[in-house]
Amino acid sequence: MSLTRNAEATAARTADSRWLELLARAGFIGYGIVHLLFAWVILQIAFSNSGEEGNQNGALRALGAQPMGKFLLIAMAVGLIAMAIWQALEAAVGHHAKRGKERLFERIASGVRTVVFLWLAWTSIQVVQDASSNSADQQEQFSEKLMASSGGRWLVGLAGLVLAAVGIGMMIYGYKKKFERNLKTNEMNGKTRQLTRRLGMAGYIARGAVFAVAGLLIVVAAINYDPEKARGLDAALRTLRDQPYGPFILALMALGIAAFGVYCFFQSRFRKI
Repeated sequence: MSLTRNAEATAARTADSRWLELLARAGFIGYGIVHLLFAWVILQIAFSNSGEEGNQNGALRALGAQPMGKFLLIAMAVGLIAMAIWQALEAAVGHHAKRGKERLFERIASGVRTVVFLWLAWTSIQVVQDASSNSADQQEQFSEKLMASSGGRWLVGLAGLVLAAVGIGMMIYGYKKKFERNLKTNEMNGKTRQLTRRLGMAGYIARGAVFAVAGLLIVVAAINYDPEKARGLDAALRTLRDQPYGPFILALMALGIAAFGVYCFFQSRFRKI
């Protein structure tokens, strides 16, 4: 029991360190840049025949192709790793302000964020090394192999349902403005709080919509045995583009994703860490 307490105390001291906080806040800036670039990629898909991958991987590649892009990717990777450490500590010993199931949910969410931040950091490093492969192609290949196995189509369908549920949950989270619980709203003036609220709502709803559509497409792919539709965000965006008024719907989504990117900049200043 004492070993557990010592481990929790060590983790708590690490979580309270000033350098980790500063790096995590810098990571939010990098996370915001990723989403601004992602919004640009969505617009390219909507109004041109862009072959760029329609997800965060494609956004990081777009950044890497710019002057000073690789330097920025390295800086972003450092910040994202700091964010991953912070969220891993939150998953292990954090969220003490919550109780019962609510705390358990928040700790699980922190665990998921840890994986996301680590994946983005790793992708950034791979882009710098020119070793990043197309993740949408990889997802399609994996889905094809999984569907060919016994019970594989059920697993793919279940994964799609989970992704769709996450997307819907994200939309509800944004609509109900629950993200404000994680912000130092007492340090904001009226205009800043109103702007941050609007950016957060638009951003979470747009991100949730993209994830929900991607999840539903994966379910359809499993039902119809069509691995090409199981390409995650990339397939979702390209499928939407081909629908009536698709480009305009994507443009609205891009605006929402861009709003989330700007919201991340406000998180860098006002997020509770």
